[in-house]
Amino acid sequence: MACDTILAALEEAGLSVRDLDGFAIYSNSCNPAQVAETLGVPEVRFAATLTAGGGGSAGALGLAAAAIVSGMSEVCVTLMTLQQIRRRLGRSSSENGGVPPVPVSAYGSGGVPANTAFHINSGVIAPGHNFAMLARRHMHLYGTTREHFAEVAISQRENAIKRPTSLQREPLTLDEYINGRMISDPLCIYDYTMESDGAIAVITTSAERARGLRQRPILIMASTHGGAGRWGQALFNFQMPDDYFASSGHRPVAQRLYAMAGIEPRDVDVALLYDHFSPMVIMQLEDYGFCPIGEGGRFVADGNIRYGSGSIPVNTHGGNLSEAYIIGMTHVREAVEQLRGCAVNQVKDAEVALVTGGPATLPVSAAILRRGW
Repeated sequence: MACDTILAALEEAGLSVRDLDGFAIYSNSCNPAQVAETLGVPEVRFAATLTAGGGGSAGALGLAAAAIVSGMSEVCVTLMTLQQIRRRLGRSSSENGGVPPVPVSAYGSGGVPANTAFHINSGVIAPGHNFAMLARRHMHLYGTTREHFAEVAISQRENAIKRPTSLQREPLTLDEYINGRMISDPLCIYDYTMESDGAIAVITTSAERARGLRQRPILIMASTHGGAGRWGQALFNFQMPDDYFASSGHRPVAQRLYAMAGIEPRDVDVALLYDHFSPMVIMQLEDYGFCPIGEGGRFVADGNIRYGSGSIPVNTHGGNLSEAYIIGMTHVREAVEQLRGCAVNQVKDAEVALVTGGPATLPVSAAILRRGW
């Protein structure tokens, strides 16, 4: 899948493997040496990885831009490829369709790391447990409700219905959401992203070179990654200050992003917000300045993120929740399609798109893209 999607992206741009010389990736999404050898890349001049899983997805665009601007690469690929469908950790073979579970020794000969043992012993085993605590704190502080989370899930499902690549194309009702199987209170099955197989590649080159290529170029106005130091491992250690706990961890990243781009939230036409869990869309709306802190629930309840009628259309492709979970790269693809004017749910006259990566452990990231000439 990695090789196929890179070839397809190069072909769409009007480039070939002979032009490719850089890899700006995240979350160990590929081994540049193996992929370059398999594809027949003549020379690799740049290879770097941004850490933190999905938190690095938008920031990897900035990593590619840095490679281009510095002259370390001329054509750089950002990639996510994964196979999740047959990955079922901790289940027996019979529960998992005959696939054996991953043994404890998968942690290595040294056993389970100390910090992992601490939070697992406390019952915090999977990401859903962590995000449930953030969501519950937001509900406690600001009066956010499950109906607010439902609006995120339902509106994104409506966006996914028209998209041929969506895994979820049946309408979702409020009753179905409220009665959905509870996974980690207050998060039900519809608040969770899906496990998916897939791959997406993005090609970055200089603005000068892009002028002569096949597609309308999309310009990277700004890209930032990182976060407040006390956010740290965030979802496992919870060392952040109390007023920062019920958030997406994006506030300093958002402030630097807007300053770098020279724009404000009101200048953004479409927002592609990382949505591995629905409450984190609400918290990102606050952190990126689309509404005041604590008012994200009421903001979505008023229809503000709806495609076609809202003040800021969000995840017009269906997002991780309803299209597919390619760890943030579907958001980048949707941003590009919106700015090219060929999206399935096209926002009229879209010129500026916000893409985010995470919430996750540091770094979280974001990018602002602009329609080219």
